[in-house]
Amino acid sequence: MTAAVATLDSVFFALGDPTRRRVMERLSRGKATVKELAAPFTMALPSFLQHLRVLEDCGLITSRKEGRVRICELDAARLSQAEDWIGQQRRIWETRFDQMDAYVLKLKAESEGDDR
Repeated sequence: MTAAVATLDSVFFALGDPTRRRVMERLSRGKATVKELAAPFTMALPSFLQHLRVLEDCGLITSRKEGRVRICELDAARLSQAEDWIGQQRRIWETRFDQMDAYVLKLKAESEGDDR
C-alpha cells in the first residue's frame, strides 16, 4: 500500500464518524478551542479528545496551544485530496454511464430499424 492510499484511507476513516464530521463542519466556519468543539457533545472529554486525535493524526485538523487553551483549525489540503479522489471516481462512472447510454440508444435505433 502506498503512502497516498494509506493517507486517503485514514481520511475516509476519520470522516466515517458523525462526531468527527460535526467537528469538521464546525471548523469549516473557523478555528475553535477544544472546549468550544466539545460543548455540543454529551461525551466525556477524554472520549472527545480521541476524536480530535483521529482528525489530527490523518491531517484533517491541526491544533496548537495558546496560553492555557488548545486551538483547533481545519487543514483544507488533506480534505482536498479526498475531494480529488471522489471527483476522479465520479468522472470514471460518468464516462461509463455515457458509454452505456450511447450503447442503449444504438440498440434502440437498431431495434426500431428492424420493425419497419
